[in-house]
Amino acid sequence: MLQLGVTPADSPGDVAISLQIIALMTVLSLAPAILLMLTSFTRIIVVLGFIQRAVGLQQAPPQQTVTGLALFLTLFTMYPTWNQVYERGLAPYLAGEVNYSQAWTETITPVREFMFRYTREDELSLMVSMSGTERPASRAEVPTRVLIPAFMLSELKTAFQMGVVIYIPFIVVDMVVASVLLAMGMMMLPPMMVSLPFKILLFVMADGWNLVIVSLLKSFTNVA
Repeated sequence: MLQLGVTPADSPGDVAISLQIIALMTVLSLAPAILLMLTSFTRIIVVLGFIQRAVGLQQAPPQQTVTGLALFLTLFTMYPTWNQVYERGLAPYLAGEVNYSQAWTETITPVREFMFRYTREDELSLMVSMSGTERPASRAEVPTRVLIPAFMLSELKTAFQMGVVIYIPFIVVDMVVASVLLAMGMMMLPPMMVSLPFKILLFVMADGWNLVIVSLLKSFTNVA
């Protein structure tokens, strides 16, 4: 007979298992946000978006393809960090060698080290001052809630700097095409329509995808 209701736990272990299930469901529900905030995904997806807009192709490649490429590049760049997370925190916890508190400390430490490696001092100082906390004497004293937004701001700044470099050659092509059309008196012809094939040809001949991907990977020194 099926019964619905809340029954008391028979042992403390049952309570612990229930709490672990709740924690696991919470982590799974926050997985997309964690992927965005604590990994290299932000920089990669922004730079790939700059490529699409610089070339002038809004739907090619499709957004699903760009996002999928960003996800796999994120897996590639984050593998050393996630491997440390598993070996230092998750594996000992699953084996019963450490408790939850120790496992959490060992798990978050490699992630914090990754974020500190690519967080700029200006953004970190800004978030520390905005949080109202005292200036930390060492990295260990920086709260994770302060480090995460500082890391994201740093990633956005780096991504936009790379995006500007990507935009420059395509802007030059647009300016040259617009000047030629103006000199020929073809002012009614949209310059973007004419420059698009030339920008695609430039990107292909320069092996643009390889250049951009290599630059992205080398910007993360742990995989360079």
